[in-house]
Amino acid sequence: MRPLFTGPLTVETVTVPICDLPGRLEGCRIVQLSDFHFDGERLSVGLLQQAIDRVNDLKPDLVALTGDYVTHDPAPIFTLVTYLSQLKSRYGTVAVLGNHDNRTLGGRYTILRSLQQAGICTLWNDIAYPLGDDLPVVGLADFWSREFRTAHRVLKTLPASQPRLVLSHNPDSAEVLARWRIDLQLSGHTHGGQIVLPGVGPAAAVSQALRLAVLSKLPFDRPHRKRKRLKIVHHWEWVSGLHRVGANHLYINRGLGTYAPGRLGCPPEVTVVELVSG
Repeated sequence: MRPLFTGPLTVETVTVPICDLPGRLEGCRIVQLSDFHFDGERLSVGLLQQAIDRVNDLKPDLVALTGDYVTHDPAPIFTLVTYLSQLKSRYGTVAVLGNHDNRTLGGRYTILRSLQQAGICTLWNDIAYPLGDDLPVVGLADFWSREFRTAHRVLKTLPASQPRLVLSHNPDSAEVLARWRIDLQLSGHTHGGQIVLPGVGPAAAVSQALRLAVLSKLPFDRPHRKRKRLKIVHHWEWVSGLHRVGANHLYINRGLGTYAPGRLGCPPEVTVVELVSG
């Protein structure tokens, strides 16, 4: 990626109110990275190191990684973890996998094991407590995986009165998770739309809006068929940034890497989320 076309690495800062946030975690800062696609083509070592240095300069309480470490071949994870192991924070690093990390069962286990061996708490339908027992971090299986169908069992183990953070690669999962208490969901997957047109917005979101407007007027079309056509993400209105999904908060990071056809006017992102009592 060339900064001339994508824009330079940016740090986006948001404040999210959390109901029943423990007093000791007031102002807790979580820094998020996502969508590396580290395969020798889509993310330069220079940009990766710049992002890691920026994270460490921020002195976060917790680092969250939200998937797609590789693109096709899982082998680049062995190099990537040597960089990710440089990440520093008060309570460590938590992570989930993305759809590209789950293309094969063997690839998934390779990536899980490599991240864990690098000291990164990597979750697949599991719960960790890096911030303490009173603010669990739930890491879910990728939305397109078979295991996501049982994600609700993980959430059921937590009392409804307890605040929680959720890491889930694909933001479309927020629609399914809206029936549960999710104080903050961190996602990636969209790459911010990759191509952002000045004065118009993400090209993919505009294209989908036009497509659905046309399809909705066709008498032979049905809503469930529309959904099948949208293979990357359904809710392009959640392309990046902070959103409300019912009572839940959802934040979508634009990611560091890219995928064909590449980025234009869509800078890679480091996110700083500050938690406050809500």
